[in-house]
Amino acid sequence: MPGVGCRSGPGGMLAGVRVLVVDDERGLVRALVRGLVAEGFAVDFAHDGRAGLELASDRDYDAIVLDIMLPAMNGYDVVRELRARGVWTPVLLLSAKDGEYDVADGLDVGADDYLTKPFSFVVLVARLRALVRRPAAERPAVLVVGDLVLDPAARTLTRGGEPVTLTVRELALLEYLMRHADRVVGKVELLDHVWDGPGEDLNVVEVYVGYLRRKLGRDAVTTVRGAGYRVAG
Repeated sequence: MPGVGCRSGPGGMLAGVRVLVVDDERGLVRALVRGLVAEGFAVDFAHDGRAGLELASDRDYDAIVLDIMLPAMNGYDVVRELRARGVWTPVLLLSAKDGEYDVADGLDVGADDYLTKPFSFVVLVARLRALVRRPAAERPAVLVVGDLVLDPAARTLTRGGEPVTLTVRELALLEYLMRHADRVVGKVELLDHVWDGPGEDLNVVEVYVGYLRRKLGRDAVTTVRGAGYRVAG
C-alpha cells in the first residue's frame, strides 16, 4: 500500500513497544523513524490519514504519533473514528497550530496529548514514554451522564433529548464534572482545570455551578458539603 511502511526497533528497555507514526512530511517521518528505533521503539508509519486509520484499527500499537493536517483524512477525524471503533490506543497529536482552541479540539475528540511543531525530539520521546507507561483508557468523544449528553468537540449539550445552550466556560465546567462523574470534585481542582488557577477567586466556581443549575435544573449538579460537587445527570 503506498505511503505505508514499517521498521522494527532493536532490543532494549523499550523492546516490544510499537509506535505508529502518521505524517505526510516524509523527511520528518524518516527522521522520527530513525530516532525512535534508536531509542528502542518498533515503528510503523503511514503518510495519509486513511492509511493510518486502517493500520491503527488492524494492528496493536502502544502509542500513535499523529499529524493533524493530513491528506485523505485529517488527524481529528482519524482520532474520532478510532474512538468510535473502540480503539483506545494513546494518541499524541502533532500540529503547527498552537492556539488553545486547537489543543482543546484535539483533546476533545479523544487524543491524549498534543505537541506543536517544531518540537524537540527529546520531548516527544518523553511524552511517548509517559503515554505507554499508563494503560489505554477510554476517552469517549461524547460524554453521557444520566440524561445529559455532551459533545465537547461540537460544543453541544442536550438534557433529556432537548438542546441546552451554555457559555464556553459553563461547557468547560460541565465537561470536567462529567469526565469525573465517578467522584466528588473540589473547588480548588475545578479552579485549576477550568479557570486560570490560584489567581481566581474560589467563589467563581460556586457562581458558575449556580448558572448550570439554572439552565439544567438544581438536581443536575449536587453539592457534597465540605468536599465539592458531583454531576448527577
